Amino acid sequence: MTIQIETLVLGPLQTNAYLLKDPETNRAVVIDPGMKPGALLRRIEPLEVEAILLTHAHFDHMAGADEVRDAKGCPVYLHDLEADWLTDPKKNGSALWSEVGGLITARPAEYDLAEGQVLKLLGADIRVLHTPGHSPGSVGFLLGDKLFAGDALFRLGVGRTDLYGGNDRELHDTLHGKLFKLADDVQVLPGHGPRTTIGYERANNPYA
Repeated sequence: MTIQIETLVLGPLQTNAYLLKDPETNRAVVIDPGMKPGALLRRIEPLEVEAILLTHAHFDHMAGADEVRDAKGCPVYLHDLEADWLTDPKKNGSALWSEVGGLITARPAEYDLAEGQVLKLLGADIRVLHTPGHSPGSVGFLLGDKLFAGDALFRLGVGRTDLYGGNDRELHDTLHGKLFKLADDVQVLPGHGPRTTIGYERANNPYA
């Protein structure tokens, strides 16, 4: 079985939403449905969506969650440390940048996520890595040799830690204690910007 991965860049902050699809069954999973999700909604119209996975609850990653959830009747998964962020514009950051898209909220997640959890979706195992630092409940999703990293790790960069709940030391520990211990050939699919690999970032990222 081959899971197809499509990237859709959504909203004014150019957030990467990922659509994972099993072409044999027409079942799908959505990771980080961000702002202005019209293109994503059109892509999933013929699909059965099993779940919405949130790497974290900043507004630019979750703004489209309710629209996808309502369209496809699927549950949302989010780390419990950010359980109340979906309903709180101050915590999810939309109150800080209200000129970007107003005060953004979504209904609470149906399921919480935790370190080491294995999600059985699309007939595959998706392992949850708790990756705090950019935000306390940030997680990565490891599917085979692909890591959906959210804003913990970018190509030659990392997510900022000056927002609510951010922590420099925790991000350092996430990078060096967890992400950079993954194999060199693990492909990183970040929350913003182009894909990269763990090996490249371990060798070249200024935060390594």
